[in-house]
Amino acid sequence: MNSKRFSIITATAVLTLSCLATLVFTETGAAAVKLSDDAERASNAGAVLGEIMAAPDQDVPEVLLRNAVGIAVIPHVVKGALGVGGQFGKGLVSQKNANGSWGAPVFIEISGGSFGLQLGVQATDLIMVFTNHDGIQPLFKGKLKLGADASAAAGPVGRKAEVGTDILLKSAIYSYSRSKGLFAGISLDGSVVSIDDSANENVYGKPFAVTAISASKPNAAQMSVVGPFMVALQKYVSLAVSTNRAGK
Repeated sequence: MNSKRFSIITATAVLTLSCLATLVFTETGAAAVKLSDDAERASNAGAVLGEIMAAPDQDVPEVLLRNAVGIAVIPHVVKGALGVGGQFGKGLVSQKNANGSWGAPVFIEISGGSFGLQLGVQATDLIMVFTNHDGIQPLFKGKLKLGADASAAAGPVGRKAEVGTDILLKSAIYSYSRSKGLFAGISLDGSVVSIDDSANENVYGKPFAVTAISASKPNAAQMSVVGPFMVALQKYVSLAVSTNRAGK
């Protein structure tokens, strides 16, 4: 009798441990997949910024890059699902800290809006340049409605575009799109940019305030995910700054 009871207890324990192991493996696997998706998003955002800035006379003016307080890149924005309307995409935004360095990127989403994709275009890449903190602060509080929470305008194009520093006072945000190789300023009025809490928690750990993430320096594990975007951002902003110094 005791032997039979022992066998039942043993079998139950083995089954319980097996279920727990399966659950842990499943959760770990799901987390790894999410982290891979986040890394791909950061890599794509870095590639988009690099490709646009490498195109002669088809990029963001240097004066905007030098003076930007924040830059967002959202690759592969697509049309909303049937019946939803608008567009949807996921990207990253980084804010310049008080000491001039760029903070850890924050994962974001964009939805809604009526900027529309050209006929035959399935997706577009977006860049947003924030010229002052009034533009980026609503986003870091959770959500930014372009044109309502902050002024937004189609940005001028061309590295050496004839724009003066007064352009920084005309709009809190300048936005650009690239589709089928064509890069141009675009109005995103009505679109909503929000924080992707799930991705941020997946990359940075337990839930943090967005401002805490932005002010931090990514560790090695986090850099393995967001590194491609940070490297591209720092490279092209530094080039804009150094070019300006050389021209003086």
